[in-house]
Amino acid sequence: MRISTLIAAAALLLAIPAQAKMPFVKKAQELGFADIKACTACHAGVPKKDGDMTERGKFLKKTKADKKAAEVDLNWLKDYKGK
Repeated sequence: MRISTLIAAAALLLAIPAQAKMPFVKKAQELGFADIKACTACHAGVPKKDGDMTERGKFLKKTKADKKAAEVDLNWLKDYKGK
């Protein structure tokens, strides 16, 4: 009985991250950018610092640099003219 409880708890813990969305994806959707459904909307391949970016990701990165901002502001997406 005890082992089955541990297995069930472990399965639940592992299932939760699989259903959760990355904070930026969730925030973008809350701002009305419904077409952003995954990290690959901005990242090409595995998301990582200084990794390859899509055109949208490059736009956000450039805007961050131009504004000398500490963090990306997803509100900037309203100015993005790409796909």
